[in-house]
Amino acid sequence: MTPYRPAPSARPASRLAPFILIIGLALAGCARDHDTTPYPSLAVRPVEKQGFAEPAAKPVVLRPDPALDAQIAEMTRRLTAVEQEFTKAHDQARTDAAKARGAAVGSEAWLTAQTELATLDEIRARTSSLLTEIDDRAIQRAAALEPDYPTLTSLRDRASAAVTRQAAQIKAISDSLPAA
Repeated sequence: MTPYRPAPSARPASRLAPFILIIGLALAGCARDHDTTPYPSLAVRPVEKQGFAEPAAKPVVLRPDPALDAQIAEMTRRLTAVEQEFTKAHDQARTDAAKARGAAVGSEAWLTAQTELATLDEIRARTSSLLTEIDDRAIQRAAALEPDYPTLTSLRDRASAAVTRQAAQIKAISDSLPAA
């Protein structure tokens, strides 16, 4: 009788068994349940669900401020007085400038017109100072995260317009006089 010999194709499988075991263990290491690498998730984030529309703004409740109202009333009174003073001085300056138009530089009429221009400029500076004071009140409110106060905003617009108008009127009179 002849001894049993396995077929030649069966032997290589037994030799490959350790290699198959090593490859199987290596692949099992790649298939972990949890990944420790810090890769971001590709899932949709909550912010991506919101869209690009502007959020609805909540209406701001404006509370009366009696102290600010009193300050605005005082600044309004002062602005009115300065505007009236400028109007009177402007009329006088225009009259004096008209007299100085034909006069020589340094003449009495020219010096009087220059003095009136300096008076106008001083009044404009007081108006500008009042505008700065109004701006300071608005800045204080903004720093306290309070909403715009409509009467303060309208007073600021009025004062700004007055400063611009006064500067233009002074320039017009100055341009009408002979240059020094």
